[in-house]
Amino acid sequence: MDFDLSEEQRLLKESVDGLLTDAYDFEKRKKYMKEEGGWSKAIWGRLAEQGLLGLPFEELDGGFGAGALETMIVMEALGRALALEPYLATVVITGGFLRHGGSATQKAAYIPSIIDGSKTFAFAQLEKNSRYDLHDVTTSAKRMGDGWIIDGKKFVVINGKNADTLVVTARTEGAQRDKSGIGVFLVPANAKRVAKKSYPTQDGLHAADITLTDVEVGSDAAIGDSENGLPLIERVVDEARTALCAEAVGAMDESLKTTVEYLKTRKQFGVAIGSFQSLQHRAADMFVALEQARSMSMFASMAADFGDATERTNAVAAAKVMIGRSSKFIGQQSIQLHGGIGMTMEAKIGHYFKRLTMIENTFGDVDYHLCRVSESGGLV
Repeated sequence: MDFDLSEEQRLLKESVDGLLTDAYDFEKRKKYMKEEGGWSKAIWGRLAEQGLLGLPFEELDGGFGAGALETMIVMEALGRALALEPYLATVVITGGFLRHGGSATQKAAYIPSIIDGSKTFAFAQLEKNSRYDLHDVTTSAKRMGDGWIIDGKKFVVINGKNADTLVVTARTEGAQRDKSGIGVFLVPANAKRVAKKSYPTQDGLHAADITLTDVEVGSDAAIGDSENGLPLIERVVDEARTALCAEAVGAMDESLKTTVEYLKTRKQFGVAIGSFQSLQHRAADMFVALEQARSMSMFASMAADFGDATERTNAVAAAKVMIGRSSKFIGQQSIQLHGGIGMTMEAKIGHYFKRLTMIENTFGDVDYHLCRVSESGGLV
């Protein structure tokens, strides 16, 4: 398996790294967090100008026809910058639903607004007590004439406040935990009887709890098969997990660099603490954990081309386990090597650890994915 980037991929990496290095630092990030919705509209516009919002879409839909490796490159850069913009929710998740399940009409209606940056989206999936089970759905979608009536509550919807459109999972038939009878629906965020309660999350992003009370949508709101949408949901969420793995690698990479720089400059007993062999060993262990995570992230991205869906799923689960373990180790070591300053809001290293912790718990933590790998007969 070839892990080297192509010339085009290297150019993409240089481009997105250059943009985010120029646009982001810790102080600028604090300003972006104060904007409406908690992220920068100007940065979002620059991502659109460079074509980064159109990467995964087919050329016929106005995109660049890029694949999972290109998404990995972008997500790594976003993780390294600790970026706040809703790339995952809009491009990766909503874009994934449209690419894999959207009709020609839906693609024409929504993809151009993603590519030009004029609209953002949010994935409303998590419910009370559903934890990581994508098939645990109580929100209902009932037919009414040519359309649907959607009723239910969704929690911790990232970008829920700012999104122009919500991508909602809802049950069209069956019991709460049935794997059949689940659909995916596009719901205008400003539709009547859609209520939002917005709040900041621990990692600096913004989420919302959303209540849909008999919300009416048209027949064209359903993406794909409204009675058997779980396979589509699982495929898109696995792509989101892969993207999160790449973001985590970027955040871990920056955490290691920041920690090593601190070891070189912080002095104790008149010398830099980086000269102490025991601390050098800990930094070396962090580097090994990072490289293990990077390899698994790339493996998960390459698994997008696997013909067998089970193999793809197992590869993503294994990557999530390894990256979750590495994130915890690198995050904890970074804080400890920074000493007391690492626990303060003024030190950026703590914010990286918070984001890594949230990534580890998004769409399944280490224990959840370890069970998935074990049930498939794999080893991690």
